Amino acid sequence: MPYINIRITDEGVTNDQKQALIAGTTQLMVDVLNKNPKHTFVVIDEVNTDNWGVSGEQVTSLIKKRNQ
Repeated sequence: MPYINIRITDEGVTNDQKQALIAGTTQLMVDVLNKNPKHTFVVIDEVNTDNWGVSGEQVTSLIKKRNQ
């Protein structure tokens, strides 16, 4: 019974994009591991950019720098 956890920053991901992630990762488990999609669970966690860091900085700060 696969459990897939996807973590993304909360930067405006649409419901359609989330559905595509759920369908795509479920199909990947079917194709690669021959898992039953009825028993495959996908959870998407959206993390605030203040709580996500890269290269020692908050993503929020990196976005502000990029947009300047």
